[in-house]
Amino acid sequence: MAKKSRPLLIVLTILLVVAIVLGGILLLVLHFFNPSSTGLFEEKIGVVSITGTISSSEKISSELVKFAKDDSIRAIILRINSPGGGVGASQEIYREVQKITLQKPVVVSMGSVAASGGYYVAAPATKIVSNPGTITGSIGVFIQFVRLEELLNKIGVDLEIVKSGEFKDMGSPDRKLTQRDREILDALIKDLQGQFVTAVASGRNLSVEKVQEIADGRIFSGARAKDLGLVDFMGNFQDAVEITKKIVGIKGDVALVYPKKSTGKLWNLFLKSSVRNIVGVLTEKGGSSVEYRWDGL
Repeated sequence: MAKKSRPLLIVLTILLVVAIVLGGILLLVLHFFNPSSTGLFEEKIGVVSITGTISSSEKISSELVKFAKDDSIRAIILRINSPGGGVGASQEIYREVQKITLQKPVVVSMGSVAASGGYYVAAPATKIVSNPGTITGSIGVFIQFVRLEELLNKIGVDLEIVKSGEFKDMGSPDRKLTQRDREILDALIKDLQGQFVTAVASGRNLSVEKVQEIADGRIFSGARAKDLGLVDFMGNFQDAVEITKKIVGIKGDVALVYPKKSTGKLWNLFLKSSVRNIVGVLTEKGGSSVEYRWDGL
């Protein structure tokens, strides 16, 4: 009985092996001939983009962390086209870039603008690539308040505020800043400015004194920024890709991997985008905020 079952077992084993081989071949064929896929054995570089005002760090940080944990991603290119934004959001992205460079290279590619907070997040990168005409620098911080007391007086509107301390309503639109208010805000600005200077000095391996010399909010061209040690190479995005390949030792073609786009409904995406834009305008122009942002745009 055992002798009769042995040929059947051999046949089943052969069929199983053939099925596995054919299945593997089929997967390879589907993979290579699918236009949306990359080569199975092709080296990969992740690409994360920062576009517009930096108002939140969640999305960018999560994308960076995902690529950092993916062992198939050899390096990350951080494409920046931003005038900067919120202090806290910029610092959170800076910290994430700083940590990731200990695991794998992060190369920054600057677009039209990478100023203030846009430069802040680039500072700790492994290398920074800029176009000669990129607007960058603007190492500084500002806080703005809207004053409406004259308008409120003209239309007969008066605000009454009950507060727990002298400075609780500091920056309120219905009154001017007092001298003591200004002293407190000046101290805050100096503190945040010092943090910016220290972050750039640490990220770029420059002395604090050298960074302080140019940290008066002025902007630079990418070419001038290179002379000052703020940028490593001149080049566009494709140049940044080639530089990244050399850093990690990739020869030949490379697959650029982008974060997956949201699959939410178009209408929901439209509503969210509209609300974000409205809130952004109100926050930037109608309220008060402390920012690492170049206000030239």
